[in-house]
Amino acid sequence: MSEEPVRLARERLFTAVLSDVLDAAGRRSQAMRPGVRPLDEALVMVGRARTGLYMDVYHVQPGENPYALEIGLVDDLKPAEVVVLAAGASGRIAPWGELLSTASRARGAAGCVTDGLVRDVRAIRELRFPVFAGGIGPLDTRGRGKVMAIDVAVECGGVRVEPGDLVFGDADGVVVVPRSIEDDILRAALTKVEGEDRTRDALRRGEKLADVFARHGIL
Repeated sequence: MSEEPVRLARERLFTAVLSDVLDAAGRRSQAMRPGVRPLDEALVMVGRARTGLYMDVYHVQPGENPYALEIGLVDDLKPAEVVVLAAGASGRIAPWGELLSTASRARGAAGCVTDGLVRDVRAIRELRFPVFAGGIGPLDTRGRGKVMAIDVAVECGGVRVEPGDLVFGDADGVVVVPRSIEDDILRAALTKVEGEDRTRDALRRGEKLADVFARHGIL
């Protein structure tokens, strides 16, 4: 799978323009809920989705390793991949922390996004590893949540994510570009960025917003 789209997105694009272009293509549900926020707004996350699906649990079987699938996913990460963990809305599951961030960073992963909680926040910020989460809390997942499947379609932050989809996160939030329409979306987004550059230049020259909008149709 070519990584040229990942490079282009990282260098030229941002979530707002991707969301606009996806809207125009009729894909109006590709931005995760606004509660999914970055731990560090200065960092940008771009990469291919590697997914994990959690479910709520209330016990651990004797002799069971409840982290087995999660460990397997992290150990198998490739450069420029983003861990996407669908944890649901219970608020009981904090699937991500410092040690998983450290292991993922060492493998060249691009970041993690979860609609669950994240912990070890200060340590993760010091690593400068991009993490986006639905909240912050100290809870261990043991006895609260368990990965039931990896590399399957999930819904995270209200967005369907399939393995290999392009995941982009910045200070405005997280947007998912489905692999099936990626080429068209990136091409349109790059064109829109060029138009926004021309619009910005005109506004800096002091032209009226109404005139510039009438000419370029970009706001």
